[in-house]
Amino acid sequence: MHLKPVIAANWKLNHGPTDAKAFLQRFLAQTPKLNDRTLVFLPSALTVTTVIDGLRERPEIWVGVQNVHSEAQGAFTGENSVLMARDAGARVVLVGHSERRHVFGETDSQTTAKMAMIAQARLVPMLCVGELLAEREAGRTAEVVERQLAAGLAGLDDQQIATIMLAYEPVWAIGTGRTATPQDASEIHGVLRRALISRVGEKVAGSIPILYGGSVNRGNASQLLAAPDVDGLLVGGASLEADSWASIARA
Repeated sequence: MHLKPVIAANWKLNHGPTDAKAFLQRFLAQTPKLNDRTLVFLPSALTVTTVIDGLRERPEIWVGVQNVHSEAQGAFTGENSVLMARDAGARVVLVGHSERRHVFGETDSQTTAKMAMIAQARLVPMLCVGELLAEREAGRTAEVVERQLAAGLAGLDDQQIATIMLAYEPVWAIGTGRTATPQDASEIHGVLRRALISRVGEKVAGSIPILYGGSVNRGNASQLLAAPDVDGLLVGGASLEADSWASIARA
């Protein structure tokens, strides 16, 4: 089964509303409607409404948020909820990004709670999994990503699992210029696909896109997308410049 590729731009802590408007103007001028793929923008929470407004004429392009709190509301200063994200017009929520795990100390149990909250709000969770360099060198990659995947799915029923997206992002390849080879990516995507099959069966597992993230650029995007079981790309630094991102979006 060949899935429609999902190509997502994670802007991280970059691009305020003013930069985002200029970016979208330049990006849209060179990016026609692409029916054979789904494009996703993941701006910061303060920029998300600007991006949604800027894409009003392009509803085929999705917008999401980079993080939410595991509670729907309450005394959590500085946090954003799934209900706020949905109300703003977001369709996707990034969960368990390596920076959330390793910079902010998020745990597997927090990932479980967030995934359940997002699925209940009928938004699409994009669950990130990936190993540290030491874990890879110790031969523990499959064990680590299977554990992270299991935690992400723990609070979901089969119907909810059918709505998710996955992203494999080896931590050693994020922002380092080191990229997993297409063969590396394909191998771990295969591990994830088999884990999904054992959880929800072949039909549902085959419909869940698994994206690769980690030093993706316009030079390697096409090669990565051509690898077996690589159903899309989660792009960081190379999505911050409109011409570069437009090139990857068309890869």
